[in-house]
Amino acid sequence: MPMEASRDGSVPCRVVVCRDCCCGSPKVSGVDHGEQTARLAEDAPVRITDCLDVCDQANVIVVQPSSEGRAAGGRPVWFGLVNDPAATEDIAAWVRAGGPGVAALTDILDLYAFTPPRRARATPLRDTG
Repeated sequence: MPMEASRDGSVPCRVVVCRDCCCGSPKVSGVDHGEQTARLAEDAPVRITDCLDVCDQANVIVVQPSSEGRAAGGRPVWFGLVNDPAATEDIAAWVRAGGPGVAALTDILDLYAFTPPRRARATPLRDTG
């Protein structure tokens, strides 16, 4: 889904969901990957991407800041091991609250947040769907 600006030119948070070799596959059992993506899409534009090269953290979700959040110094936040509907809901609630640069990361979400290796950060967040 493309990122859309509002009438005033502001851009909302965008959620990038890895769905390649490990994330979104039967390798991570017990997760309804389609439901997870649909749930996140209720609160923000969602892009599906190829492998983000952090397979040991599957399922990986990256929340990119809104234009307001970026202006306030927000940067993309990477979440790993998002394999529970409650974690998905926590991410959705944080996005609704404003996400990076606007809303503080909750203690629970801080447990899922990680800094990807430099090679993964350099990988463009490609849209495949």
